[in-house]
Amino acid sequence: MSSFSFVRHSSLVLTVGVAILASAHGKDWPTFRGPQRTAVAVDKNLLKAWPEAGPTLVWETAGAGRGYASVAVAGDKLFTLGDGLSTKSGDEEEYLTAYERATGKQLWATKTGPAWKEMQPDWHNSRSTPTVDGEMVYVITPKGVLVACKSGDGAEVWRKNLVAEIGGKKGDPWGYSESVLIDGDKLVCTPGGDKATMVAFNKVNGELIWTAIRAGDIGAGHASIVISEIGSTRVYVQTTGSGAVGVSAEDGKVLWSYPIEKTTAVIPTPIVRGDLVFFSAGYGRGGALLQQVAGADGALTVKEIYGLNPKLGNKHGGVVLIGECLYGDSDDSGVPFCADLMTGQIKWQGRGPGKGSAIVIGGGDMLYLQFADGEVALANVDPDKYTVVSQFKIPGSGERPSWAHPAIADGKLYVRSQDKLFCYDIVK
Repeated sequence: MSSFSFVRHSSLVLTVGVAILASAHGKDWPTFRGPQRTAVAVDKNLLKAWPEAGPTLVWETAGAGRGYASVAVAGDKLFTLGDGLSTKSGDEEEYLTAYERATGKQLWATKTGPAWKEMQPDWHNSRSTPTVDGEMVYVITPKGVLVACKSGDGAEVWRKNLVAEIGGKKGDPWGYSESVLIDGDKLVCTPGGDKATMVAFNKVNGELIWTAIRAGDIGAGHASIVISEIGSTRVYVQTTGSGAVGVSAEDGKVLWSYPIEKTTAVIPTPIVRGDLVFFSAGYGRGGALLQQVAGADGALTVKEIYGLNPKLGNKHGGVVLIGECLYGDSDDSGVPFCADLMTGQIKWQGRGPGKGSAIVIGGGDMLYLQFADGEVALANVDPDKYTVVSQFKIPGSGERPSWAHPAIADGKLYVRSQDKLFCYDIVK
């Protein structure tokens, strides 16, 4: 830990902006990790335990295709991205798809481009969760093509190739996974590299507003941008292959940078609470907690509360902050942990009921853990001990990893297993 001292203040509250999405409200989950990108649902009266067979299945549907994109839920629809849809026999192309929220009926499918098959089979296919903003839905293909469509009928409005047109670069070979940020009239995303580390477009027509450049940036990771407010300065917080960075929302100026040594991939989305930023990377790197500090001249710097702690490393299941504790998987071991946010001290670790990596989201004072083998567990939010109270297996899972993050909206749990989508009732 650095020599910098920090006093915990009760006034530290979540200040991730008024709303990440203008259209977001408590009943929706309109982008990756939900409306505020916390992966913690605001729903109340959620079940504290499930029946032995699991929560009540409301509907299941096919046609999502192969891939690891999660679902975005907004209004009367939900959306995802995949290729080789079962509803399009013999067509291996990639599609953005929409479904009726109440029934799971597929409403439309818009071709975004060719399937991405540039790695070994388990790592093939789509992975970016769509972002919904009122009458529009946006998604980035693994090849780095940003596509904007009408949410009502899927009609394409505009597209940008973030690599060929903007000069973007990935920091690893696994394709783009980011879910774009909509902030007012801007669409913000991370092409990556030292030509277009982060960019802002006009969300209506795709015109470039500004470009943020971090010198020496090695390329985009897989995280999605989170908003922070430091005094009167609105900051876009992101991680790339080069580590964490803060960018001015107004003009794209790089306000601060916290570099890390190059690693295999940087995947988890950062967590913002007040002036604090927690970020994590797997492959032995770890998690770090930073404080954003405003200077007298309006400049921002960051100070370490603690540097990279390997025990807080997370590969791709994500970390959530509930109360004063962090909950996540230990790298991708399937061994969830609880740690004190301010000290990084591990409070507990425990083997889960499933196998492989664990995704962790929160809701109703409970943890929802989805393991790579398709096992889904319900555990108590408890800093003192790890207690799994219920579990069920996603039907048909196991052939390929269950890496698509679940979503919670309006008392429903939405789960994807490749071509299949499932909706469960988890309210009392």
